[in-house]
Amino acid sequence: MSEPDPGTARVVVLGNEKGGTGKSTTAMHLVVGLMRDGHRVASIDLDSHQASLSRYVENRKGFSDVKDVRLPTPDHHKVAASNYENASDAREDERNRFDGLIKTLEGDHDYIVVDCPGNDTFLARHALSAADVLITPINDSFIDLDLLAKVGGSPPRVLGPSAYSQTVWEQKQERARTSGRSLDWIVLRNRLSPLVSRNSRNVGTTVEQLAGRLGFRTFDGFFE
Repeated sequence: MSEPDPGTARVVVLGNEKGGTGKSTTAMHLVVGLMRDGHRVASIDLDSHQASLSRYVENRKGFSDVKDVRLPTPDHHKVAASNYENASDAREDERNRFDGLIKTLEGDHDYIVVDCPGNDTFLARHALSAADVLITPINDSFIDLDLLAKVGGSPPRVLGPSAYSQTVWEQKQERARTSGRSLDWIVLRNRLSPLVSRNSRNVGTTVEQLAGRLGFRTFDGFFE
């Protein structure tokens, strides 16, 4: 990731519409890595149900206190789902609280890392509007590739984009049109096996094909 402009935080969103892919774990590793590089980092948890990133931060603070060691911790915040019953009012409430928090944090931090829930919510989709970088972790399997595209046949081939890919593509187009800013989309392959298999090679080949068609970069993430 490129360095943020002075006085403007770079917003990094961890997002997809599937649980269990390592979004919160990736977010916490990214937060710690950025802090260890000397950056001022804020973190935002949008998953009010699981709150995995919030627990990571709380456990880190607890360990630091118990062991009397100085561990860098982010300026952490939560944006919960709205309690309004009316759907339109709920969306407006969530939008205002999220946008307001980003505006408050951006002047005092170099990076803002946002962890999204593993399902389709208004907050998760709206977070894309603030993202400079979107990181989408996927498990290294064809099952998780459904998150990016419809894949079928033998050998596997791409049949079309997924709903999530379409959402990201539309957001990239809208950002370019309204602000001239680009969205850097990164797909992170997690739970890689140390032993290379035919399935892993096929997944890798398909991901590279999708990268060219959908406009994302790909990196290897966590190994088993």
